[in-house]
Amino acid sequence: LDSLLQEKIHKMKSTVGLRAKKVLKSNGLTFATLLGVIIGIILGVSLKASREEDWTDREAMYVGYIGKLFLNMLKSVIIPLIIPSLIAAIGGLDLSLSGRIGLRAIVYYMSTTVFAVILGIILVVTIRPGVGADTGDASGDQTTKRNVLTSDTLMDLLRNCFPPNIIQAALQQYQTTIIQPVVADNETMPAKELWKMGNNWTNSTNILGLVVFSIVTGVAIALSGEDGIPLLRFFESISIVMMKLTGWIITLAPVGVCFLIAGQILEMDDIAEEFRKLGWYFGTVLIGLSIHGLIVLPLLFTLVTKTMPFRFLANMGNAYVTAFGTASSSATLPVTIQTLEEKNGVDPRITRFVLPIGATINMDGTALYEAVAAIFIAQMSGINPSLGQIIAICITATAASIGAAGIPQAGLVTMVMVLDTVGLPSESVSIILSLDWLLDRFRTAINVLGDSIGAGIVNHLSQKELEDRKSVV
Repeated sequence: LDSLLQEKIHKMKSTVGLRAKKVLKSNGLTFATLLGVIIGIILGVSLKASREEDWTDREAMYVGYIGKLFLNMLKSVIIPLIIPSLIAAIGGLDLSLSGRIGLRAIVYYMSTTVFAVILGIILVVTIRPGVGADTGDASGDQTTKRNVLTSDTLMDLLRNCFPPNIIQAALQQYQTTIIQPVVADNETMPAKELWKMGNNWTNSTNILGLVVFSIVTGVAIALSGEDGIPLLRFFESISIVMMKLTGWIITLAPVGVCFLIAGQILEMDDIAEEFRKLGWYFGTVLIGLSIHGLIVLPLLFTLVTKTMPFRFLANMGNAYVTAFGTASSSATLPVTIQTLEEKNGVDPRITRFVLPIGATINMDGTALYEAVAAIFIAQMSGINPSLGQIIAICITATAASIGAAGIPQAGLVTMVMVLDTVGLPSESVSIILSLDWLLDRFRTAINVLGDSIGAGIVNHLSQKELEDRKSVV
């Protein structure tokens, strides 16, 4: 009996050890990045407390130098990674084969993603987690450095969506300026509408123009059938190679993030106040994800299917847990498909067509997070985003959530992309990365929830097509 008992204990220990190794292997980069964040905070606080006088900008630059190099590496892969990924994701959709079923899925995914972004923007603008307790509105609108009207900003936004030169869009974006007239002391300054108009090209990537071009190109490829396959394979190949390169850069994240955070802490005037803002930011993201996942999506399911969503949602528990544990919609896909088919009775022809699309283009949680994080960083920098910048954040966050599918630690790349689009300091991304490892799991669970409810809604709306056709795939 003793030998049998010892053998069982040995087997249990071996099983536990194997599971622990598996968890460490699959989440090794996450743990290493979290350790880098902790070391960066300790290093920054220790250096800050080591002297009474403030650190100079040059000294802080020395500390954060390695982190800046890592950030430059990330920036260098934004265009060759996001653009081919976006074209391949949309170009790979078989729009003609699926007909109404595919259209319903895409409309659902796009509308819920845009709604999630709008919800996140409303919450972060209302709660204002990045505004200090003693600053109020004192920061003012620091973004209005140019003499422009709101109409000029909105028109610039649309102009940049359709750049005259797609190569130039990778380097510059268009800005309207109004030239202030010189008036004598006894003359009255004319209204801004009467000032002379001018324009200039700023040295900043026109992400909006590239995204619009990529979406249209992807749709054209999808509608071209066999003729578009070679071009699709070309962009898919670029995407795969760039993901490999991005993976190499991401492995440097623990070191890069460590020094980025240390350098940022040395530049802070009040460390306690900045961490208080981070707490509000964390709460704002969780409130947004909770509202979207527990109220908006279930309510949409009820309105469409005319049934209560509680049993449907409860049956998906295994998929939520898997999504939270892996922080990957793609890795959760087999579990999601099995749960929907076996427990919720969704037609396999729906799940196996709709869910892979959802895992690629439906990232409600990620889009909401990107929008909240961008405006939070603007608030921490003392910037009050203009209406045009908020719209740009909305569009870019939606596109980034589509183009980032399958990229490891995608928040690093896409967050820098969103910040660069609206001219916000990309270095500040290091601060929110201290919480990203946990928020990533929550937003992935919401992504999977959105995919599941989408499959249920499309299944309900497509009953006639499913009965008329033996197979839609």
